[in-house]
Amino acid sequence: MTTTAVPTAGPREAVVAAPAEPDADADAAPLLRTAGLRVAYRTPHGEHLAVDGVDVHVAAGELVSVVGESGSGKTTLVQGALGLLPRTARVEGSIALSGVDVTRWSERRLARVRGSYVGYIPQDPGTSLNPVKRIGTQVLEAVVLNQRPDPGSSRAERRDAAVEALRVAGLRDPERVSEQYPHELSGGMKQRCLIAIALAGRPRVIVADEPTSALDVTVQRVILDHLERLRTDLGLGVLLVTHDLGVALDRSDRVVVMQHGRVVEHGGVGDVLSRPRDAYTRRLLAAAPTRHSPRLRATVVGPVTAPAPAPPPDPGVPPLLEAVDVTKTFQVGHGRARREIRALDGVSLAVVPGRTHAIVGESGAGKSTLARLLSGVGAPDRGHVRVGGVDLADLDARARRDVRRDLQFVYQNPYTSLDPRFTVERIVAEPLRAFRVGTRAQQRDRVVDLLEQVALDPAHLARRPGQLSGGQRQRVAIARALALEPRTIVLDEAVSALDVSVQAQILQVLVDLQERLGLGYVFITHDLGVVRQVADDVTVMKDGRVVEAATVDALFDDPREVYTRLLLDAIPGGAR
Repeated sequence: MTTTAVPTAGPREAVVAAPAEPDADADAAPLLRTAGLRVAYRTPHGEHLAVDGVDVHVAAGELVSVVGESGSGKTTLVQGALGLLPRTARVEGSIALSGVDVTRWSERRLARVRGSYVGYIPQDPGTSLNPVKRIGTQVLEAVVLNQRPDPGSSRAERRDAAVEALRVAGLRDPERVSEQYPHELSGGMKQRCLIAIALAGRPRVIVADEPTSALDVTVQRVILDHLERLRTDLGLGVLLVTHDLGVALDRSDRVVVMQHGRVVEHGGVGDVLSRPRDAYTRRLLAAAPTRHSPRLRATVVGPVTAPAPAPPPDPGVPPLLEAVDVTKTFQVGHGRARREIRALDGVSLAVVPGRTHAIVGESGAGKSTLARLLSGVGAPDRGHVRVGGVDLADLDARARRDVRRDLQFVYQNPYTSLDPRFTVERIVAEPLRAFRVGTRAQQRDRVVDLLEQVALDPAHLARRPGQLSGGQRQRVAIARALALEPRTIVLDEAVSALDVSVQAQILQVLVDLQERLGLGYVFITHDLGVVRQVADDVTVMKDGRVVEAATVDALFDDPREVYTRLLLDAIPGGAR
């Protein structure tokens, strides 16, 4: 299916010339409506009902958010509304565009309204944009595929239309961007390129599937602000799919909450926020981190509540891990275009036992570069990285390997960091085998114990990553990091891709482990709501430098720097 669009008509003009097509002037009817939509997938074990009788409608100028955990049916719902479901899907109910029932339309007929009537913004620009084609070429392809141009229109006119689509999407220098490749753009710029492709045909309704889930809060705010202006200026209807309840409550006119393929709550934002009727909605609201979230405390059972403030570090206790005036530069480009980028510039921080040190900042701030250096992957150009008081630069390869027992790393995406061929038992036992710790029987006992520590049933031992949920995979990654009993764990965006309820479970596991084992954490994240819940100390970075460093309470209650205040103000759900 083609989901891109091209500029052919104004926002209030008919988008398809053929009769019985959606009428853009039929303002009385919702732009998009599903009624009693049921979607079942055929599997070798029978049918799986993914969406069960869902009613959703979007009017002109309205933003409706669909929220829920993974597996709730959100993606199947929007794919069904767009006719993107695979052949294994069986669809019942109705789908209407401006009052025209399109449920039984052929693929060829549906292709006439995709892009020109419905624009689609996918979640991941890293996989949605072709890495070997310039941005302008990709937008131009959208023009050629979706536009029904005047036979006399030239390629130059179409190219101008592509550049104009980039401009409408909020890119400051669309001519330059059109000549660049995706890898030369930031995450926010790539996402705006996808918006340009979706808006190229001036569609009446936009379907946005998690369009900001991987973006920093400030970039997320820019993208959502731009969608807000577009729906206001052009009268677009927007159907936003998100697992971020804060975003939904900040931006929506109405919210649809889904669980197990059904709508469990549907209403205006004010009603859902102040008077949630369903227990599942209340759990999502309680789990969603905000600027005002209480700090998590270690707990075995019962609800999470706010504890007393964490005690300050003992000056007599040496840091588990520290960076001292660390600087790192990289060479990029070739020939005359070769230039130097300073990723880190004089960065210092320290991690002590039993405390969490959060590192926050936008993309390009240097967070991931710092995380790699702290983990011993690479060396700084200047400055020192010390583990337990020992400078990594003074160690040979064997000594560095021994240091790794005290320092472990948990990556953002557990699916790519876990070998899909291995069972959970082998994945968690791998560090024990690498360092020849214990016999096979002892290793198995240790793996069972580790799974219990991260609240996973030993029944998962024989499963592979593909058979686990995202939250279960991240627990396996944490269990593997704990295998050698490290004193420090570096977590690089370890919960950013998880649903709020699963995220809350993982954070609780981390807090419990820290309390029990006295671990020190380096917690790298773009979600300051999460920082409020788990961090003791915070370092704010921008352009490779430390902008501000303080305890979490001091930073949130009385930020000194303008940049820090901008980050805090951009946190979704600030009104809660």
